[in-house]
Amino acid sequence: MPPRHTLRQAAVACGGIFLAIGALAFASFKLGTLLALGSFGSSSVLLFTFPESHFSQPRSILGGHVISSAVGLALLQVCGPAWWSLGLAVALAAAAMMWSGTLHPPAGSNPIIIFLARPGWGFLLFPTLFGALALVLAALAWHRLQRQPYPLYWRGAAPGPMRPAPRRGRLFTRIFIR
Repeated sequence: MPPRHTLRQAAVACGGIFLAIGALAFASFKLGTLLALGSFGSSSVLLFTFPESHFSQPRSILGGHVISSAVGLALLQVCGPAWWSLGLAVALAAAAMMWSGTLHPPAGSNPIIIFLARPGWGFLLFPTLFGALALVLAALAWHRLQRQPYPLYWRGAAPGPMRPAPRRGRLFTRIFIR
């Protein structure tokens, strides 16, 4: 069995998840447009409980969600809403994420969401790209405030040990720039 998280780790993860999903929900209500997907719930669990995982890195979060949504939209448009086209969409989305090095398991549900909601191509921008980007930025800020290394890398594989967060400078620089 994997080791259990401490109560402090659970509380810190809970705070980050609340911040990320709460911000997306608040913006959705205020702007009157969908900015949160069901798959973002499981993305936020990965981001705030296992930030060191490949699945939690910005490349995987952003690329995985965008690729999976694009595959879902394309298959829905080309093949229509059939049982086999939905299965094919999820399978091809997984293969595309694996091939591109952006594997993010929660994004595998995006084609299912697309087949149920039947949105247009604007779905790639709102909520997919905007929401995934908001999750990554929330995780970046939250982990920096907690003095936890995140991300381990932006592109490709981790280059080696993380540099410590800067201790001086403006707040924006300390949170978002290494």
